Amino acid sequence: KDIQLINSYYYNKLEFLRFDSNVGKFVGYTELGVKNAERFNKDTSRIAAMNAQRETYCLNNVGNWYRNP
Repeated sequence: KDIQLINSYYYNKLEFLRFDSNVGKFVGYTELGVKNAERFNKDTSRIAAMNAQRETYCLNNVGNWYRNP
């Protein structure tokens, strides 16, 4: 199964930054978000940590949500 981790950041109900595991990096949607995305994407340890969250959280818990009958 293809599992996707999306971690979105909001300010005043407006999404300004998102990490998408399918893209593999942060994407900014506002001026502030683009600046933060550039800074976060330069930090390879942050990208590795986000991908590790996908592995540890999503893949380990998918069986709890999607059981075969």
